[in-house]
Amino acid sequence: MKTNSFKMFGSVKTMLRKYKDSHASKKTANKSANCVTNEQGDSDSGGNMKEFNEIGTDQNSKSEDSQPFVDVVVRKFPCPNMATFLVITLLIKVFVILPVIYLLHCFDLLNTHWPNDEFRRVLTDHSHSNPRKDNHYYHSVLYHPYNDSKQHLSELDDISKLPLPEPALPSQCSSIPNAMKFDCYPEEGSTEDKCKKRGCCWAPAGKSQTENSSLPLDVPYCFYPQGFGGYTVHNITHAPTGITAFLKRSFKSPYPNDVPMVKMVIMYGNEQQLRLKLYDPSSPRFEPPYPEVPSLQKAVPQKDYRVEVDTQTGGVKIIRDANNITIFNTQNVGALILADQFLQLSSLLPSRNVYGLGEHRSSLRLPLDWQRFVMFNHDTVPTENQNLYGSHPFYLVMEEEKNSHGVFLLNSNAMEVILQPAPAITFRTIGGVLDFFIFLGPTPSDVIRQYTDIVGRPYFPPYWGLGFHLCRFGLHSLNETKEVMNRNRHAGIPLDVQWNDLDYMDSSNDFTYDKKRFRGLPEFVDHLHKIGMHYVPIIDAGVSAGERPGSYPPFDEGLALGIFVKNTSGEPFIGKVWNRVSTVWPDFTHPQTVAYWLKQLHRLHWQVQFDGAWIDMNEPSNFYSGTSSGCPNNNLEHPPYVPAVNGGKLFYRTLCMSSIQHAGHHYNTHNLYGFSEAIVTSFALTEIRGRRPFVISRSTFAGHGHYAGHWSGDVYSDWHSMEMSIPQLLSFSLFGIPLMGTDICGFNGNTTVDLCQRWMQLGAFYPFSRNHNTDDGIPQDPAALGPAVIESSRKALLIRYSLLPYLYTLFWRAHAFGDTVARPLFIEFPDDPETYGIDKQFLWGPALMIVPVLKWGETFVTGYFPKSIWYNLHTLGPVTAKQQSWHDITAPLDTIPLFYRGGHIIPLQSPNMTTTASRKNPVELIVAKDEDGKATGSLYWDDGDSVNTYEDKKYSHVTFTLNESRLRGTVVWWGYDAPLMLGKVHVLGIGIPVRSVYVNQVAHSFSYNSGNQVVTTLHFLEDKKFGSSAQPEFFYSLGLNFIQQSYFSLWTVKYEENVILNTSYRNVMHLTS
Repeated sequence: MKTNSFKMFGSVKTMLRKYKDSHASKKTANKSANCVTNEQGDSDSGGNMKEFNEIGTDQNSKSEDSQPFVDVVVRKFPCPNMATFLVITLLIKVFVILPVIYLLHCFDLLNTHWPNDEFRRVLTDHSHSNPRKDNHYYHSVLYHPYNDSKQHLSELDDISKLPLPEPALPSQCSSIPNAMKFDCYPEEGSTEDKCKKRGCCWAPAGKSQTENSSLPLDVPYCFYPQGFGGYTVHNITHAPTGITAFLKRSFKSPYPNDVPMVKMVIMYGNEQQLRLKLYDPSSPRFEPPYPEVPSLQKAVPQKDYRVEVDTQTGGVKIIRDANNITIFNTQNVGALILADQFLQLSSLLPSRNVYGLGEHRSSLRLPLDWQRFVMFNHDTVPTENQNLYGSHPFYLVMEEEKNSHGVFLLNSNAMEVILQPAPAITFRTIGGVLDFFIFLGPTPSDVIRQYTDIVGRPYFPPYWGLGFHLCRFGLHSLNETKEVMNRNRHAGIPLDVQWNDLDYMDSSNDFTYDKKRFRGLPEFVDHLHKIGMHYVPIIDAGVSAGERPGSYPPFDEGLALGIFVKNTSGEPFIGKVWNRVSTVWPDFTHPQTVAYWLKQLHRLHWQVQFDGAWIDMNEPSNFYSGTSSGCPNNNLEHPPYVPAVNGGKLFYRTLCMSSIQHAGHHYNTHNLYGFSEAIVTSFALTEIRGRRPFVISRSTFAGHGHYAGHWSGDVYSDWHSMEMSIPQLLSFSLFGIPLMGTDICGFNGNTTVDLCQRWMQLGAFYPFSRNHNTDDGIPQDPAALGPAVIESSRKALLIRYSLLPYLYTLFWRAHAFGDTVARPLFIEFPDDPETYGIDKQFLWGPALMIVPVLKWGETFVTGYFPKSIWYNLHTLGPVTAKQQSWHDITAPLDTIPLFYRGGHIIPLQSPNMTTTASRKNPVELIVAKDEDGKATGSLYWDDGDSVNTYEDKKYSHVTFTLNESRLRGTVVWWGYDAPLMLGKVHVLGIGIPVRSVYVNQVAHSFSYNSGNQVVTTLHFLEDKKFGSSAQPEFFYSLGLNFIQQSYFSLWTVKYEENVILNTSYRNVMHLTS
């Protein structure tokens, strides 16, 4: 089978190649007199593991290019004689290393500042202590003790000798304002006695302190005193690449197994990025193997920030040099704690404008009134104050000075983040390390680009994936599926993708289809392809474990490979979801799972030629809490501290935390499960189809957008859920997951005609647009709800389809540069504080504003118009409302208010019933002038489905510029040779009557509407294809060559005042007034 090169940062294809190359290298090395040795070996199979970055398969493990590479290395660097090597090493130690160490001691540069344990480790540990590269990849007190038992006992002895904290003095407590009180007793059941034993302040606020996950947070009764401390600095080193410090624990924390010596490393990345990492240098701990973040540590001569470290406590300040604003400040803020299963760090914030911290349901700008955001992936109906399907420990701040910065914590363990009015933030996690990435922007767009530069740019979806999708749980047969699809097509609803929920499966088993109820499914899918449509089935994460042996290959083959998640006995972990008897879960961090998953999907695809995959239930969801008999009683299932997770325990309706995956215990990898499935599924689809993958996943983690999209899960069919879908959509844009949407008209419960009418209008502008609902609700596809919903849906979707060239170009920019697609207003207008809290309207890119109606029965909506000229999309006329103000907008029941922004040029196509048909229509341009008569825009165009069109330069990119009297198009790159036709061009905001229009110095027909001030050409090139000799001024003459500044003349407009407007596509015209 031909292998397709899927060029993605950190892609599974790259991981496979690494795995294959590493195995080929090991084989060659073993044949070369043991030139390469594995110091730690692979013997620790029960607890240690290799990085998932080396994921792969033993099948076809011989790489075409890895063996020659190894041969070259062996020939170029022959293995030296071992005796020679030992002699040279001894001489270096005796005559170089020992004298240097002696001199350092003599000059008091070594032993007075370095911690003894760290000095001994540096001298004796040759593993190049990068915990993410060690075979001892994670540490857990239950199953993975220290390698050096003496060291372990010594450190435990050191911990046991730590004193208790000193009681807080009244003077340390009395002056702390409520907003600055950091919670010292986040568990339930705090009392004055328990609080004071922690060395903290106690100040009841007149109500019960008993706290649980169902009660809102408030001012804590038990809080840290001023100067609480906890760690003291024992060494600090400044270097051009960053700062290193060692922090020694001063007294016991309330949590078991304090880290006695913390290593803090501040790494400079570039002018606007840095990394702050705190970890235990003596014991490797779990760190997420993906996203595969680039190294950030290099000398940066000119930085936009400076870092100040408190030489007593190790507190850190990061200051923006341009205005001396501190954007991250842990100095004397709360308490730094690093224990085995409790890690905490607090920081002051420079502003109350905070965004991100998903997945949750809340306003876009997060409330700071003692809000808790729990991150532990869980299957639950989206409501407020719940941990939902994904985890994204990233926040963005709009500062009071209108700059922006962001912070990302790379940690996959269960955690909670507290926002309080100071303003301040507290991170609490129950495993791993504290590994922060700080991005200084300075614009919010810059912050998102910097963040996605770390976690991976969004993937480029296929063009057809941007069409309208239709699905329902409860389509019990192929006939029902056809009926629903056909009635919508007959109603004139544009439709690109038909989906099936698990109804299509045989006994709800993955990789099967019911050959009775869905007889003819392969032929149906073939028919969809012939009419330009596509098909996406659901693939659940769990695999049936209750079938007769030999009758269900997905289980039999997975069992033989040993790729299922295991229990503490090493047997497959067994729970239950939709399967009739029982369920097991593939371990997507296991190298063999790539080949396994590819084989299962390929087997299904051989029968049914599906085009994408909908991966669901992958938090992972479980109908049991653990197994049918629960979970073992240990400190992974019941850690010393449990964040306020849904259900009150970590294993509630999911797997046991002590279950084992290749990458570590599920305690550490739970939040990565859906992400790892998305990575492997994306790779498998690329291999199977040889085209761009289309994957929609319910569970997500940081970096998910590099591989797949997301939908917001099982929302209720109500007006509130529709309204809250907008801030959730915009938050995922900040997380680098632009392909996102909500089940249009809702999933749970019954929608109504009024609700679905407005929701279809809004949903037409979700980047991922799908109508889907539950099996016990009424049918809610547009055609099922009558003429009002049909007309509104058709009208909104036809507008969407006309804008697809623009939307596709936005997705290209997201993939190439890290731009957002659906974006909050403050991204485009960071200088306007009024936009900071707006989340009932949003933008597509910079040029289109969507202002939906979100209340029942209303035929107007109040919208905010930032400073710009705005044009009504429906009339093309200018909006007369005052800029930078709120205005009521008329919104008939069948219409969603939409506005073009002045200063932008938007490419369009006349819509059709599928994207396949729409792509054949001529390209049109909307040219929306700004106050100065200028506008810019661009069009990215390729075949819409091939892999790596951008990376392989098989695309065309044209930019457009209007500058007062001249409209020009610049071909930046022309690598996609399929012809395009240019249709209409509309220029908005021309207030002067137009006398004539010229195309290539030839007069051409046009229309001018003085009422809405629009000039429109009349298909002046409808019979001319870009790239043909009949139209030499457009793309043809460029061929495949890169020309940066080629202008093509297109048309000229003469006003009564003899002003010339030249829209050009090449510098062959010289026009005069």
